[in-house]
Amino acid sequence: MSTDADAKDPVLTQLEELGLITEVLAEIKSGKEATVYLAENDDGLLALKIYRDVAARSFKNTGDYGVGLASTSDAVSKAIAKRGSKGAAALQDLWVASEYMVLWQLWQAGLNVPEPLIGPEAFDYVQTSPAVLMRFIGDEDRPAPRLSDIRLTPEEAQVAWQQALEGMARLLKLGLVHGDYSTYNLLWWEGSVMMIDFPQVSDQTNPHFQSLLKRDAESLAQSFKRLGIREDAESTLREVQRLARTLPDKPRLTLP
Repeated sequence: MSTDADAKDPVLTQLEELGLITEVLAEIKSGKEATVYLAENDDGLLALKIYRDVAARSFKNTGDYGVGLASTSDAVSKAIAKRGSKGAAALQDLWVASEYMVLWQLWQAGLNVPEPLIGPEAFDYVQTSPAVLMRFIGDEDRPAPRLSDIRLTPEEAQVAWQQALEGMARLLKLGLVHGDYSTYNLLWWEGSVMMIDFPQVSDQTNPHFQSLLKRDAESLAQSFKRLGIREDAESTLREVQRLARTLPDKPRLTLP
C-alpha cells in the first residue's frame, strides 16, 4: 500500500473537520472512478472511497445503469442528461448516495458487504460527498485482496465460487443486480467472499435489469476461470436463479 495520501486534500480536510476521520494511513487502490484509502478514527480502521473529480471522469456509466437506486428531481435528471458540469456534479452526488443506500440495504439484509459508517439517513451521508466511508476489511498489515489478484487452492476456489453464486442470488432475491459482478469486485478474507462497489446497482424498475443480470452471470463465470472454475454464463445464471428461489433469509452477519 502507498503511504503518500495527501492530508491537504480538501475532501480529507472536510472529513477531519466533521470528526469522521482522524488520519489517513495509506492509499489502498486507485482506479478510473475512485481512490480508496485506509484511514482511522476513534473507533478503528475504515476504508475511505473518494470518487474522482467530475472533470476527470466520464458519463460512460450512466447508460444501462442510470444512477443506481438514488432518486432525483426532474430538474436534476435533465441537468445530468445535458452532460454539463452541473449535471456531472449532480451525478457524482447521486452515485455516492446510491452506494450508501445499497450498502445499508445489503448490510441490514445480512449480506457480506462492508459495514457503512455513515447514515442510514440521507442527510448524514450527503455531507461526505464525494466520499463513502465503510468498515475496513483486512487488518493492520494488509487489506483483504480481490479474488482477481490471488491464487486459491482448488478447494478454496470452489468455496469462493459457491459463496459468489450465493451473493449474486441474495442480491436477486432482493430484486437487485450488481451491474459489475466479477472477481474484481469480490474480496477474499478469512475464507469468506465479500461484495464491494455498488454505485451501479439497479433494481427491477430498470428496463435493462435482465440484460444486466445476464451480463453479471457471464462476468462471474469468465473471471472465475482464472481460479480453475469452468462454468458457462447460462449455467451460472440458472444456478443463481435457483438459489434465489430457495435460499432462506439469514440474520445479520458479524464481519471479521
